Amino acid sequence: MLPLILIGLLACASAKPCADSEGSHQEVLLSINKNLLRSMGTQEEPPNPSVHLALRLSNVHNLAKENEHLNRLKTKLHNDIQNSLSNSQPIDGLLALYTLALKSSCYDLNTVTFTVAEKRETLLTVLKKQMEDEKEHIAFSQRPSTNYYQYSLGILALCVSGVRVNNHVSNKLIKAVEHEHFKHGDSVSIDTYAMAGMALQCVKTAGFHVHGAAELNIALSTIKQKLTTARRADGHIGNEFSTGLAVQALLAMGNQVEECAASLEAMRTDARRNIYHNPMAMSQILPALQQKSYLTVQNHDCLNEDDTLVLEPTDPVVVTASDSNVAVAVTVEVITSGGVAAVYSVDVPKGSSLLEALELLKGKNAGFTFETESSLWGPFLSMVNGEQARQSDRRYWHLSSDGTGLTEGINDYKIEAGQKVTIKNTSY
Repeated sequence: MLPLILIGLLACASAKPCADSEGSHQEVLLSINKNLLRSMGTQEEPPNPSVHLALRLSNVHNLAKENEHLNRLKTKLHNDIQNSLSNSQPIDGLLALYTLALKSSCYDLNTVTFTVAEKRETLLTVLKKQMEDEKEHIAFSQRPSTNYYQYSLGILALCVSGVRVNNHVSNKLIKAVEHEHFKHGDSVSIDTYAMAGMALQCVKTAGFHVHGAAELNIALSTIKQKLTTARRADGHIGNEFSTGLAVQALLAMGNQVEECAASLEAMRTDARRNIYHNPMAMSQILPALQQKSYLTVQNHDCLNEDDTLVLEPTDPVVVTASDSNVAVAVTVEVITSGGVAAVYSVDVPKGSSLLEALELLKGKNAGFTFETESSLWGPFLSMVNGEQARQSDRRYWHLSSDGTGLTEGINDYKIEAGQKVTIKNTSY
């Protein structure tokens, strides 16, 4: 394990001279703010609590649009959560994000209730019970019924809301850090380490974990080490889509992340290149670029907020004939849980999303079928050729292109050239 002094030195070493002026940094922040506001304008899509949380933690606001989105959270998302609870689905992660989103708007959480087993209970009571159930599930099967990312998010939401987190609940997370249970397939899950770091730091700061304080400190040190050693030469921590949460966690745990740190510069560069066109991705980097974390919600007072953010009309995207007429060949290999492989080919317009490519393949080849489920990150594959990859079975469809795992979802990943896409039923 790296000593804390060395970790601090490594964090300082990550800073470098800013490539651009402060004004340019503000332009990036304004662009992300505006893109997040625009993402809320689609009434057909369910309201996203992570987007709301990021906008509320921002330094500039469009309070009218934020209040409109808050009302949609309290109606549409609230009803969706109620339906899930009525069907006894474990949704601690979504409940936690809903809690954080409402708290970021300084909403009275004690007035938010759900019906569980024909009894009205407050949001925080429901979330606390969900976390107790998850704790029991870990004791029985050595893992949550959801995953440790959601488990961490639940602890964080309770803690920043001033609800005492049961020692046995936080102990399960500490043990998971100790035994390195934060993996997605064969890869270390930087996102989970980051969320666990924020959750455990909140527990420590709140004084909820008096017994076993030494184990808590060791877990936090381990998380810092994991995040620090995951930093790449280009400044990213893990990959482009885990850097935002990783920076948030380092900030929450007391590390100095300067305005010109390599990790912040990497995210600014990605933002300028439109890497973060998914609202969930933008919602995780915006607080980090403003050197804030989700722990900031704990002391957010909603007073004297800057209400100057204005959305200008956007020009429609024009697709030229040359773009739409260029076809690229895609080979799709499907590998079942039993290792049986099937290979298909399809030509798709250049720039198509992977989802569009799969739809074309499905229409042209009766032997290929797939189904998707919705999530805050967008649609994800749930069934391919009649075989499911269910969270309850600890399985998922791992996607790779020419042997490299995809970091984007099927609706975000764009096909620009001929390639081989592999869809493999994988356990975790």
